[in-house]
Amino acid sequence: MAVRLGYTIRAGLLQVHSIAGIGLALLLCLIAMTGATMSFEDEIVDYLNAGIMQVTPRTTPALSADELLSRLASNSSKVTAITLSNDPSAAVHIRFARDEQGARPSSLYVDPYDGHVLGVPRGEEFFATVRRLHRWLLIPGDARGWGRQITGVAALGLIVMLISGLVLRWPRRASSVKMWLKPNLALSGRGLHRSLHAVVGTWVLPVYLVMSLTGLWYSFDWYRDGVVWLLSRPHVAAAKMQPRPSGGPEPTQRVGFDRAWSSLQHEEAGGFARAQLMLPAGSGTVMRVRAWSKESTLESARDEFRIDAATGRLIFAERYADKTIGEKAIASVLDIHRGAILGWPGKLGFMIAAALMPVFAITGLLLNLSRRKLRPSRQRAAFGDNSADPAGDRQVAAVGNTKS
Repeated sequence: MAVRLGYTIRAGLLQVHSIAGIGLALLLCLIAMTGATMSFEDEIVDYLNAGIMQVTPRTTPALSADELLSRLASNSSKVTAITLSNDPSAAVHIRFARDEQGARPSSLYVDPYDGHVLGVPRGEEFFATVRRLHRWLLIPGDARGWGRQITGVAALGLIVMLISGLVLRWPRRASSVKMWLKPNLALSGRGLHRSLHAVVGTWVLPVYLVMSLTGLWYSFDWYRDGVVWLLSRPHVAAAKMQPRPSGGPEPTQRVGFDRAWSSLQHEEAGGFARAQLMLPAGSGTVMRVRAWSKESTLESARDEFRIDAATGRLIFAERYADKTIGEKAIASVLDIHRGAILGWPGKLGFMIAAALMPVFAITGLLLNLSRRKLRPSRQRAAFGDNSADPAGDRQVAAVGNTKS
């Protein structure tokens, strides 16, 4: 009775595993391959644009942010963010708002000493498209469209497949490292497909689980709020779960960058390497500011400020060093998602794991097709073709225990 119940549970898990895999295979391959493409985006973009990201330091003082923007007055696009640096050889990076059609103009690198345009960064448009495909499947509306919910469902489906696959794959000798991690390349056909599907799946299972759990952060508000509530201090969680302000009318007064920049320099006392200042999206004059320290190696390891751009008054400060471990994990969701939290070896490992997703799609499809071919023989065995053979029931059980 227990054996039959166990077989029934396994058969049910196998159905769930197969249906989820067939239904989500192409979507998961698309998400995984676009993610792999972006693994070393920062390094690639920096390499492609090394000539326009650096300038020759000069003895003359650099122009202020507002002076730089006044020299770009011929550009009709609205500036939304500017990245400044304490490094005298670093160019200024300027980003623009979306136009009426929803397209975002290419950003610019500008010489901080005379304001002339150094160039448009190569690779930026390509990676922006890949990112939209990865997160939102290029569905209109981007983060406000249905794309993020679809990718979230795919992440949930992957978690289901990981759990069911682990149960189905569990070997009789669970303590054998060889059984878990070494594929049997001497096999051929269905046996080889099963070995590759199971063993390679064991290698990448922790990575896929991390990718899925962190990917859900960008898909579902209820998931993000739950993680914030679980990992943050109560007052921090209450602040983070406040509704995001929607876009509104333009500020009633002109908002510049200089006062916010001066306040940041006073607050940080020059202890940061670079900072990004972002204009308010709607009405008001409160500017978001991100500052990275000279020791920071991660994009997520930054201080966050809210500064009134009209008066220069500091309204809010959130320093990375003051965060709890849970709050640092929340701030590092993207770096965890892509493996950057482990440095370049982690990014390389996550990239390889993502690139292996088609292996599971192909081997899983082949196993499903071969299983369908075996089904008539299993049915004949179940209806008594093996009744004369005492070993018939064991053969049927063996077929059901293939863990494919």
